[in-house]
Amino acid sequence: MSKRLSAKYKIDRRMGENIWGRPKSPINHRAYGPGQHGQRRKSKISDFGLQLRAKQKLKGYYGNLTEKQFSRTYEEAARRKGNTSENLIALLESRLDAVVYRAKFTPTVFSARQFVNHGHVMVNGKRVNIPSYRVKPGDVVQVRERSRNMALVLEALQLSERDTPDYIEVDAKAMSAKFVRAPELAEVPYPVKMEPNLVVEYYAS
Repeated sequence: MSKRLSAKYKIDRRMGENIWGRPKSPINHRAYGPGQHGQRRKSKISDFGLQLRAKQKLKGYYGNLTEKQFSRTYEEAARRKGNTSENLIALLESRLDAVVYRAKFTPTVFSARQFVNHGHVMVNGKRVNIPSYRVKPGDVVQVRERSRNMALVLEALQLSERDTPDYIEVDAKAMSAKFVRAPELAEVPYPVKMEPNLVVEYYAS
C-alpha cells in the first residue's frame, strides 16, 4: 500500500473540491486547505498555476498514478489523431482499474487498483493483475467467482453516490462489465469540473 493511499483526501482539501464526490471527504466539513495556513485568503493563481492545478486534479482523481505514468499517457494522447484532451480522457478511462471503478465493483479508485493488483479481475476470461492494462472496446471485465462475496465488492454495488456511465454495460448478476467504447469528456461522470485542455497546455508549454 502506498503512502498516497493513506492521505488520499488531502488532495480534496488542497484543491478545495470533493473530487470523487464522496460523503467522507473532509471538504464537506472544512472547505479550506490543509495545514496551519489553510485558511489564509487565496491569492490570484497564474496561468501556469491553473494548468498545474488542472493536471494535479486529473492525475489525483485516478489514484496512485505517478508523474511518469501520467506524462506517458499524455504523450500517447498527443501522438494520436484528433483532440489531445479528449484522447487523454479516453486513455485514462480505458485503464482496467478505472473500468473496475466505473462498473462499481469497488467503492473507490484506490481500492480498484488494489483489487486488480491482487488478481480478483479477469478480462475476456483471463486473469489480469495490471491496473494500467488498456481495456479495448468490446472487452469484458469480470470479477473472479471466488472474489464476488468480498465485503468490498458487495459494499460497492450498493453505493448510490454514483451511477454507471453509458460507455460501460454492467451485468450485476454475473459481476461483469463490457467496455462499449472509449468515452468523450462530456460522458465521464466526474463529480467536479475537469479541464484536460489546461493539462495539454501544461505539458505543451
